[in-house]
Amino acid sequence: MKLRGIFIAIAVLGIGFLFITSCKKNTDCVANIICHDSTGVGLGGATVYLFANVKTPNSGTITADLRATGVTDESGRVSFTFKLPAIYDIKALKGTGTSSVQGISIIKLEEGKGVEKVVVVR
Repeated sequence: MKLRGIFIAIAVLGIGFLFITSCKKNTDCVANIICHDSTGVGLGGATVYLFANVKTPNSGTITADLRATGVTDESGRVSFTFKLPAIYDIKALKGTGTSSVQGISIIKLEEGKGVEKVVVVR
């Protein structure tokens, strides 16, 4: 009789453990930005800015505090991870002064998913 009670207790604890650990969802939002030049070749060393422009009550626009910056690797790729979904503007820059080129786009991040966006820098 005692053995049966111990077995039931272990089974209940095991099932409870499965329910507790299975309820945790991955909510990370991953933005993978790939920068290409006009010929489709990966653009390494480009600085990528992710930012959110917010409309103000008086019809103005400000940049929200939620932003990120990164530099692409030699294949033209950079990744960002956020805790919550959002829509970001993307600006990619390469070079300085008159020899600089840029590309702009937009990306929508979804909860628990990775999103890839190609930005053509010209």
